[in-house]
Amino acid sequence: MKMNEDFLKSMTDAFELLRTKGPQEATAAVQRALAGGKANEARADHVRTSNTPSNASEWAQAWSQMQTQAQTQARPAPHAPGAPAFDADSPGTFSTHTFSNAAGQRQYKLYVPAVYNSEPLPLIVMLHGCTQNADDFAAGTRMNEMAERHGFIVVYPNQAQAANHSKCWNWFKPADQLRDQGEPSLIAGITREVMGRYRVDPARVYVAGLSAGGAMADIMLKTSPDLYAAAGVHSGLAYGCAKDLPSALGAMKGGKAQRKRAHGTPQRPLIVFHGDADTTVHPSNAAEIVAAFDAGTTTVSEQSGAASGRRAYTRQRHVAANGVEAESWSIHGAGHAWAGGSQRGSYTDPSGPDAAAEMVRFFLAHPRTH
Repeated sequence: MKMNEDFLKSMTDAFELLRTKGPQEATAAVQRALAGGKANEARADHVRTSNTPSNASEWAQAWSQMQTQAQTQARPAPHAPGAPAFDADSPGTFSTHTFSNAAGQRQYKLYVPAVYNSEPLPLIVMLHGCTQNADDFAAGTRMNEMAERHGFIVVYPNQAQAANHSKCWNWFKPADQLRDQGEPSLIAGITREVMGRYRVDPARVYVAGLSAGGAMADIMLKTSPDLYAAAGVHSGLAYGCAKDLPSALGAMKGGKAQRKRAHGTPQRPLIVFHGDADTTVHPSNAAEIVAAFDAGTTTVSEQSGAASGRRAYTRQRHVAANGVEAESWSIHGAGHAWAGGSQRGSYTDPSGPDAAAEMVRFFLAHPRTH
């Protein structure tokens, strides 16, 4: 016996709500239909959309899906009792979100690998360079592919063009060099938001970036060592080397007269990459980033000749007096580009050593111990 026309229309409307508004609205509509549609079951024809169930079996399947989705959305996120669930964040997806605080608002992209389950995973925060965005940076670094291979979550904060015309992180502004203020507060806030809504191992949270993003990564490591276990800086600049745009341009050209050293004793490990033919950010900036390891360090150099068309490099391993480790990679003949990156993204050098793979290796070997 067929359902009457009114009941069938109510179920059709509910199915449309499932597709357009979500399971909660659809569930309420179905409950209303069930309450009012049990009377007669008159024969009636009904025109439906191609996505609307046509028989009892299909309606039962759709109703089961509604219940499952509703239960999933109603379940609080791990480590955040009562927090609202993210939109479209199933494992294996690349989704868009927005974070706001007193310093402003930033959009970010989030990649949750398909292997995400009950085990806490590492988190890597990726900061793009000037003129780039999250999608471009993800494509160029292939970090989402690394996330699937090694099992970690990746988040890509997006710099707003309203904050910087070229979409650079404002690493050279004093207001954006301080903990819990300006852009550092936005990046740390995004990091904590993801940690609160996903199962993240707090001892394995890392930050990395390219160029202006690399400079900001060094700021994040220095100002929030309790949040980040290690950092990766590619073609970037040292925290504290500039206080305004003129001093930033001077530092980028390699001028040391403008530099205000902020070395101190290193608290967290870091890995640095820089092309020795970089004409945008002078290669001397790489040495400046690891200068905090100068006093009482043990340095081991490793040379690699070009093989199979790859660029040669020199890797130095540093151990500071307090035991904190660093690596610095000088990539011979390379310009201002992410080493070993994909041509699907901007500012990449596919012929270089794989910076993304080496950063992941370094990060996973250095969880935060205190």
